[in-house]
Amino acid sequence: MNRILGIIGSSRKDGNTDVLVSGIVDGGRDRGASTERVSQADLKISECDGCYACWKGKHACSKADDMRDLYLRITKADAIVFGTPVYWFGPTAIMKCLMDRFVYFTCPANRRKIRNKVGAIAVPFGDTTYAASDPVVDIFTRCLDYLEMRLIDKILVPGVTEPGEVRTRKPVMATCHDLGRRLAMQERKL
Repeated sequence: MNRILGIIGSSRKDGNTDVLVSGIVDGGRDRGASTERVSQADLKISECDGCYACWKGKHACSKADDMRDLYLRITKADAIVFGTPVYWFGPTAIMKCLMDRFVYFTCPANRRKIRNKVGAIAVPFGDTTYAASDPVVDIFTRCLDYLEMRLIDKILVPGVTEPGEVRTRKPVMATCHDLGRRLAMQERKL
């Protein structure tokens, strides 16, 4: 059975990002996957300061924060769903902070813990043109590729400005559910 971890990179509870990631995770659970949602709003994750303690084998990270536990959750997951709204043509600050801490997985000793995992992104945004999400998609595409993960899909939802508005877009929610079901069936290539 696959494990799906949904990471919500928005401070708004029940907002569009939360709804999208939850829809994906629910689809995976309906297909038999073990699922978990993590809201970054509930975590204390410090910025990476480039000390490379994770590369020196002393410990996972010099920062004694919630990322230490999240590293374990990420390691146990087969598929990771990253959700962030577009803020100033990029991911939220809390999502970028989390992404910066993935330097832990770039260490040769830790690379195997993330290599070939499956990834997906969910990105709602207020602008009505898809081009507004291009920088966010590019960041995730490059980062996941560098980590040797497989980005299998992205759900981009333009023109949503009200909290939870995506719930009214039935085709989008059906696509989320379908993506979760596909994530539940993906096999990690070792």
